[in-house]
Amino acid sequence: MEHTDQNYLAGEKLGTLMKKYALPCIISLLVGALYNIVDQIFIANAEYLGSYGNAANTVVFPLTVIALAIAVMIGDGCCAFVSLSHGRNRPQDAQKSVGNAVSMSVISGILLTAVYFIFNEPIIALFGGTVNEETFRCAKEYFLWITAGIPFYMFGQAMNPVIRADGSPKFAMISTLSGAVINIILDPVFIFVFRMGMKGAAIATVMGQIVTAVLAVFYLCRTKTVSLTKTDFLPDKNIIRNTLSLGICSFLSQISLVAAMTAINNMIRKYGSEDMIFGQPQYAQIPMAVVGIIMKFFQIVISIVVGMAAGCIPIVGFNMGAGLKERVKKLFGMLLLAESIVGAVSLIIVEVFPKQLINIFGAANESRYYTDFAVKGFRIYLCMIIFACVNKAAFIFLQAMGKAAASTMLSMVREIVFGVGFAVILPIFFGLDGILYSMPVSDILTAIISAAVIFNTYKELSCDKIYVRDTATEQ
Repeated sequence: MEHTDQNYLAGEKLGTLMKKYALPCIISLLVGALYNIVDQIFIANAEYLGSYGNAANTVVFPLTVIALAIAVMIGDGCCAFVSLSHGRNRPQDAQKSVGNAVSMSVISGILLTAVYFIFNEPIIALFGGTVNEETFRCAKEYFLWITAGIPFYMFGQAMNPVIRADGSPKFAMISTLSGAVINIILDPVFIFVFRMGMKGAAIATVMGQIVTAVLAVFYLCRTKTVSLTKTDFLPDKNIIRNTLSLGICSFLSQISLVAAMTAINNMIRKYGSEDMIFGQPQYAQIPMAVVGIIMKFFQIVISIVVGMAAGCIPIVGFNMGAGLKERVKKLFGMLLLAESIVGAVSLIIVEVFPKQLINIFGAANESRYYTDFAVKGFRIYLCMIIFACVNKAAFIFLQAMGKAAASTMLSMVREIVFGVGFAVILPIFFGLDGILYSMPVSDILTAIISAAVIFNTYKELSCDKIYVRDTATEQ
């Protein structure tokens, strides 16, 4: 039985709360990430697809992230707003936010699907799909079928944090896990048994997304802390504004990845053509395929990082709304420490075991140029991953505190100014290697800015401490 007593968030030990809320969130995000990653693993290990399929998957990946960005803006914003509303004892606002989140996710999913179907070829070209003819063909086939599942994907992803905010993190985890299991089962069947290629990988993904969406609908008919009525689904300007303002950081953290990947893919296409090895048609897709693989590993790490931070959103939101700043401060310290440990473990893996990582993605079927570039890519691109983890945690924690402006500013600087800027500038001087250097340089500079913000946040949380009772600060 899940806890529904609001005092639970104000009185339970923070370590217990982190485990309860963060672990299911981490698993949900990891499972969500597996959709694209599993596709790429099976595609890469199919000899008739290989690095062409890998490169095509890399081209389409940012397009699925656009859908995810819109979904998490709605879902995370609603999650934060619901928690703040309960902390302020305003259940009607929480109820309306959930209803409006449902409406927004359905409408936005349909609109994005229409755009993708109408402009599929120009969009694929924009994201680097014209690196060679075979990559373009694979990308178009994969993208068209993935587009069919966009409404289900967006609805399921948007409702996941809403379900967590309603006090059911385990159900949120199970709904996402169920869809991923379907995808994992069907992928090898469609790719290896029926040899359906990119189309088979996409259909397996869409079927899993449908399962997750159906389970979300099932839960919404049985919510715990809100009782939805027809009027709650009608658009409310104030509710929508508050919900989206709290979710804008989540949106920017995802959409900025799209901007960075667009810049990176196009820089790979441009400077790869000037490279002595990768300028040859038979090897042209390798840099794009490799960077896509590196990003998939990074996505796994970031899923853990974001899961820990996002799992704290209901805890932070309620305690901020209730004025329990000392608890929020302690939680912030615990989160930063945990994120640093995740970053350190990840760093050891990419520096010591890069060959083992690329073997998972079919390196055995590729040339030595593929392996050499992949090893170098992992070791350079992710060498500052500890900073990346801490930065991401700080962004989301500020969002949960209701500091949307500060969170948005940091996210914009990291992902747009640094992420896109260095991806475009550094290759001018270092060629393909400049693309690899863009990530660590961006993370170092962002960490310097984040340190100042973290210090000021600690200082603010040290003022005007409010204690409800002894158990509120007992650790």
